[in-house]
Amino acid sequence: MERKLIIAIDGPAGAGKSTIAQRVAKLLGYFNLESGAMYRALGLKALRQGTDLENEAALLNLAGHSRIELEPTPAGNRVLLDGCDVSQQIRQPEVSDAASRLSVHPLVRVWMVDRQREMGAGGGIVMEGRDIGTKVFPHAEVKVFLEASAEVRAARRLLQDTGSAADPDKLRTMADEIRRRDDRDRGRSASPLAPAPDAITVDSSALTIDQVVDHVIALVRARTRDMSTPVRME
Repeated sequence: MERKLIIAIDGPAGAGKSTIAQRVAKLLGYFNLESGAMYRALGLKALRQGTDLENEAALLNLAGHSRIELEPTPAGNRVLLDGCDVSQQIRQPEVSDAASRLSVHPLVRVWMVDRQREMGAGGGIVMEGRDIGTKVFPHAEVKVFLEASAEVRAARRLLQDTGSAADPDKLRTMADEIRRRDDRDRGRSASPLAPAPDAITVDSSALTIDQVVDHVIALVRARTRDMSTPVRME
């Protein structure tokens, strides 16, 4: 019988986790469980309702009255917040910032982790985030820590957002923002950003998307050979 694995891809903002997770999941016929999208959805609701992003109790109450769902489609997940498609809205910079700010609260993270474990309990998932291999699924069969330099990540983010990474001032500003985000993620008390002890670190600074995907798929194949269980490519 085919055994479906849990694949955890962690790393800092802008390292390419979402793109890699989507492609790997598609190749394996797995579900891409986006933890970042879930935090962004809650961040969007907090902004809409004027909830204080520093008030953990208020955010936890907001989460308890929220329904966040990920609906797989051929083009990637649709993100549903209380039944409404917010896939585009959650990609706005202010929503990403709100997600980062609310994610530092331990009780909010506990609520999110419980939802994520429920969604991924059956295996057959590729999940990306910042603490998947250390906190959400510490027993994941494959763990990857994807990283890249701040400058490379800034160029990728500008190219994605504006179509150009040629402006040195914008590039410098974005790189500074990414470093601040890294410091916040690595310094938080609840599940700080760090590779799991048994994770494979992949620096994508000088790699193409296809090269990173090929590397992750090779890790999955090696792991399944070790476990003597086949992975069917779809």
